[in-house]
Amino acid sequence: MNLEISNRQNIVELEDNMIAMFNELAIESLKYEGWDEDFEISLSLVDNDEIKELNKTFRGKDSSTDVLSFPLYEASMEEKLLGDIVISIEKAIEQAKEYNHTITRELGFLFVHSMLHLMGYDHNDEENTKNMRKKEEAILQNLGLIRK
Repeated sequence: MNLEISNRQNIVELEDNMIAMFNELAIESLKYEGWDEDFEISLSLVDNDEIKELNKTFRGKDSSTDVLSFPLYEASMEEKLLGDIVISIEKAIEQAKEYNHTITRELGFLFVHSMLHLMGYDHNDEENTKNMRKKEEAILQNLGLIRK
């Protein structure tokens, strides 16, 4: 598994333990779903302004959001590019405060949520939402990122 990280924000320092967490979460997400680990994933950490622009460009929504997922994988592809994940650090901080847990837990949740999107899951109805939440929590718990 190859996780390429682009840090395009200056709100939170990208530390080695955060990089290690994202790598572990990527591997755990793939293993949990029974996928092999031979994938490339791109992660960009941005501020609200950048994610707002991306959200407007790609989804037609003129507002900032917490995370965007851009799946790339097709079974017929020779290269195993799973996709791109973009996380707003500012939104993650806001949501961590709102949900009364750590920024680490929130970043982990957003990353796993996007990994599941890259693997084809969606939360477009109640049943799919419940299924995604169950998987997210299981993956996070497997690595000790539990809700407090």
